[in-house]
Amino acid sequence: MQKIEDSEGRVLVICHTANDWKDGLNFITDDSEFIQVGTWCYNNEKKLDRHRHNEIERISNITQECVIIMQGSMEVNVYDGNNKFVDNFRMNGGDFAVFLAGGHEYIIKSDNTKIIETKNGPFLGVELDKTRF
Repeated sequence: MQKIEDSEGRVLVICHTANDWKDGLNFITDDSEFIQVGTWCYNNEKKLDRHRHNEIERISNITQECVIIMQGSMEVNVYDGNNKFVDNFRMNGGDFAVFLAGGHEYIIKSDNTKIIETKNGPFLGVELDKTRF
């Protein structure tokens, strides 16, 4: 698992590859992040407790996202909060990355690349939620 930080130590991105899986439940994001991402790795017949999630008002001031490469590959360029390039990495099928802060750019590197994106909402529109640079 790779964590990319800005010059002040703030985690910008966490990249989890297909080789990073561990048995059991493993959350890779800190409890304080607006998006919570963890992995599950269990054997047959493992039963997880029945549950539901309670309605609790939460306040978030930034959109965070997770992308999961189902098939294909893409290159990711990572930028800090001042739009300065920090690092880059390549993602392949089975990898996922959590984008917590700063900026990012995606470049698809294979035909028929299939990606799932999830993020906190509600989505308020491109004009309010994004700044292109």
